[in-house]
Amino acid sequence: MSLSSRDIPFPKKIPLSLITIRPATLFDLSEVMRIERQSFREQYPRGLFLTFLEANPETFLVAEYNGRIVGYVMGYLRPDMEGHVMSIAVDPLYRGNGIGKALMEVVIDRLIKRGARYIGLEVRVSNERAIKLYEKLGFKKMKIIKGYYSDGEDAYYMVLTPDAWGGKS
Repeated sequence: MSLSSRDIPFPKKIPLSLITIRPATLFDLSEVMRIERQSFREQYPRGLFLTFLEANPETFLVAEYNGRIVGYVMGYLRPDMEGHVMSIAVDPLYRGNGIGKALMEVVIDRLIKRGARYIGLEVRVSNERAIKLYEKLGFKKMKIIKGYYSDGEDAYYMVLTPDAWGGKS
């Protein structure tokens, strides 16, 4: 069976005011994993999501629209007080609505309020859309990590300082 162009769903345009950002729950994990599968070549195992949820309930967030999980972000505070964004993804049907930016803003605020000296993340050098978002939020490219991903692609390590965040929290 082949798909025609009318069978492929178009991205949905929705007002950001209808999106709720809240802490993830155990009941959200299957939807988070669905978005993970749709978004990344490599996926984290379910056990990692469970462990992360238990350890970081304030900074594992989901975006919800009409009862449907449409995005998530996973952030945490390291013992050295580095905030770190481990993963962020938005359902492909809902991209372009500002959901990723909104998720990042909330997790950044929470990490800074918890005392993060700075916030770091890794991103594929080919992921121009994400890089533009991070730069818009104030992240700076600090270095290239050669062969970071299992397919051999390099990553940028990017950092945001509370000063660069400019008191948005």
